[in-house]
Amino acid sequence: MNSPSKPATQGDVAKAAGVSTATVSRVINQPKSVRTGVRLRVQEAIVELQYVADAAARALASKRSRCIGAVIPTLANAIFADGIEAFESELNQASLSLMLTTSGYDSQHELTQVRTLIERGVDAVMLVGLDHDPLIYALLEQRKIPYVLTWAYSSDCPHPCVGFNNYEAAKLIPLHLTTLGHQQFAIISGISTGNDRASDRLKGMEHALFAQGITLAQGAVIECNYSIEAGRAACRQLLTLSTPPTAILCSNDVLATGALLECQASNIEVPGSVSITGFDDLAISANLTPSLTTMHIPFKLMGQRAAQYLIDRLAGATPQAQQQLEVELRLRHSTAPPKPV
Repeated sequence: MNSPSKPATQGDVAKAAGVSTATVSRVINQPKSVRTGVRLRVQEAIVELQYVADAAARALASKRSRCIGAVIPTLANAIFADGIEAFESELNQASLSLMLTTSGYDSQHELTQVRTLIERGVDAVMLVGLDHDPLIYALLEQRKIPYVLTWAYSSDCPHPCVGFNNYEAAKLIPLHLTTLGHQQFAIISGISTGNDRASDRLKGMEHALFAQGITLAQGAVIECNYSIEAGRAACRQLLTLSTPPTAILCSNDVLATGALLECQASNIEVPGSVSITGFDDLAISANLTPSLTTMHIPFKLMGQRAAQYLIDRLAGATPQAQQQLEVELRLRHSTAPPKPV
């Protein structure tokens, strides 16, 4: 075994495994292209010799860093977890790594983060949402860096996107509640400024209610940060309206969880006195009491397809640029017809 003062080389691995250095390179960069027996032999030699590939040398030779950059709004919101995990897993299977950073819902900070990723030499970039500073697109296109937009979809989007239509999806939830007989509504939304997903969901809910002849009362729409505490505070405020809502629409499950907890703390029955809905279908939502009616979003599939789009682009292919994913309204126990007046 090589001593710690003399790191193993690719040639050392090739000699130990009885293969060529080209085969070792393929095992590292394209493992699926190597026969199972040979691949395992090389991988055992890599472990035995404690070999670590020289990323800088590989990047210089191939003009590729084999690293994909991603900018998401925040790490504090659970809705990004499953999608990013699936995105990274798909990249790893193609021997690509992920460099993840956050924008804080700030478009200028997002631009700064994208510049940093480009300076670090990433091969491609994933962004969240459809609205971004035009300079971001200019920088990426100027350097011929593939990119994909996620968590949103529009048929007329001029950029590659893998996601769902937040506006159309949000319209389905109030329609379910009006079918149950609700007429008094309120909405707890994420802050829509600088967040096209939150804005589209809020518009979708409002427009669906308006189409049913329902006008929201003054003070019946509250925008707040995505946290359980903010959801509780918003719900507490809505319940003090002169005509309290019989249905509260929340633009994500975190806010809906806060609203549900506030009702329970105030001895207000859900769905007996008020129905509550969410959006995203987090893992906890089906396990709340009552379980939460919400819009299921296929985050894992979205992450996988977004990663595959970039993998295909880097391989020189031309995959479908706009990919819309289907959503599904999951009806559970937090919604019911309103009490008769």
